[in-house]
Amino acid sequence: MQDILNFLQNILPIAVYILIFPGFLFAALGGLLLAGIDRKVLARMQRRVGPPLIQPFYDFFKLMGKETIIPAAARPGVYKYAPLAGTVSLSLMMLFFPIFGHKAAFGTTADLIVILYLLTIPAVAMIIGGTASGSPYAGVGISREMVTMLAYELPLILVLLTIAKKVGGDGMNFSLEAVSAWQIANGCLLFQPAMIPAAIAFLLIIPAEVGTQPFDVAEAETEICEGPLVEYSGAPLAIFKLNTALKMFVMTALFSVLFLGGINLGGAWYLWLLGGLLLFVISALLTVLCMTFIHAFTARLKIEHLFKFYWTVVAGLALVSLILVWFGL
Repeated sequence: MQDILNFLQNILPIAVYILIFPGFLFAALGGLLLAGIDRKVLARMQRRVGPPLIQPFYDFFKLMGKETIIPAAARPGVYKYAPLAGTVSLSLMMLFFPIFGHKAAFGTTADLIVILYLLTIPAVAMIIGGTASGSPYAGVGISREMVTMLAYELPLILVLLTIAKKVGGDGMNFSLEAVSAWQIANGCLLFQPAMIPAAIAFLLIIPAEVGTQPFDVAEAETEICEGPLVEYSGAPLAIFKLNTALKMFVMTALFSVLFLGGINLGGAWYLWLLGGLLLFVISALLTVLCMTFIHAFTARLKIEHLFKFYWTVVAGLALVSLILVWFGL
């Protein structure tokens, strides 16, 4: 009996952390609200009224209630469960973030490397799901998604290498807790002159990672009818849409940790709430800055232009920061 009590005592805090705050539920609520803010601000910029802020919640629950139609040529198991792989990976990422004034739930010496792997899973899940649908029309979107991944992975790796070098010196520290602690002691990386190009590069990576216009070449509703998702409906489609909202919140929160040191206000419950609100406000501002504004001012890029942009302009910015940091600036 005592062993059971000890087990529950050890596992319950982690379970509550995962399920309530700041795991899946917090990221899902924050992501769907960010999607609503993105749509509302975009509408206002285009002189439209726009949908209500909670429209993404309506859309999600409506899709969850719809019938899931599985194509005859599909592999049912992979088709239905591929979206969940992306949801799990994005939820796990939140557990590596040292926010709300305490250590991360899962702290390692290679957090940034683990996060880099976790970030690829939602895109791979979409590729696998599109392939499992058995639709030839999904093939175009799948190929575009693969090229998009190759485009933004290079500058993302360069940004993470730059941060690891800045924080760890010759040792190159890849721990998010170390990144946060370094900024508490030395100031936010965003205000370090050598890190400004890397911060700009990361902000440009966010819309491609999320898949918002002008970088939504894989789905491109007006061209290839949702690309890999062309055959999806019902709950699996709802989960894929939720993954997009989750990526909005996770990527903007990751920027807060990497360049602003996270939210460290203390351990009291009211400071947790204040920290969560502050993190959401920062994420909302970043969403409007690097997704909504770009969406409003630019048209969708061709896939070859997207690849060239990320391997020249964005990778170039990240490389400039890496060189400056490598020479101790």
